[in-house]
Amino acid sequence: MQVSGTQGAPGASYAYKASLIGSAHRFELTDAGLSWHIGGRSGLWRYDEISAVRLSFRPVSMQQHRFRADVSHVEGGRIAILSTSWQTAALMAPQDNGFRDFIIELHARMTKAGSRAVLTAGLGRNTYAAVLAFMAVLTVAMTGLLVRALMVGEFAGALFILGFAALFAWQVGGFVRRNQPQSYSFDRVPRSLLP
Repeated sequence: MQVSGTQGAPGASYAYKASLIGSAHRFELTDAGLSWHIGGRSGLWRYDEISAVRLSFRPVSMQQHRFRADVSHVEGGRIAILSTSWQTAALMAPQDNGFRDFIIELHARMTKAGSRAVLTAGLGRNTYAAVLAFMAVLTVAMTGLLVRALMVGEFAGALFILGFAALFAWQVGGFVRRNQPQSYSFDRVPRSLLP
C-alpha cells in the first residue's frame, strides 16, 4: 500500500488503509505543503500552517508494532498517520520503511519552511500519569497476591503470578517506555517512536 519516491525525494508519498472497509488514506509532500486525501475529503496544508506533530507508539491486538503521527493544523484540523495498513480481515501489514521515511521527510520540509510547530512525543502528561498510577496499583495488588500465595504454600499459584507479571511487564513495559511524554526538535526526531 505504501507509495514513496514521487516529487523528487524518497518518502514524499505515503498511503495506508485505516480499516478494511473504505479507501486508503493518501499523503503527499509537495512543494506547496502536505497534501492529504482521506475518504471523500482532501486538503493541502502549508508546512508553516502545521501547528503540532505528536509521535506515539500505539500497538493493537493484530499489530504489536504500530506507530502513529498526529498532525494538527493552525485552524484546528487534525490528521492521523499510521504505520500499518489493513490487507485482509486477518492481516494488518507493517509499512515501517515508508512511514519512517515519510515522517522524517515531513520534518525536513517543515524545517525548510520555517515551521514553529510544537513537536511532542508519547502520551499526554495526564494520560501517562494515569497509566503509571494504574501500573503502581496493579504492582501492589500482584505483590500482595504473591505474598499470600507463598504464605499458604500455593507454589503453583505463585509461579503463575510471577509468569503473568513477567508477561505483563514485557507487553506493557515497552509501551510505557516508548510513550514517555517529551518534546523534541526538528533535528532530533525520537527514533524510539519510528519503526
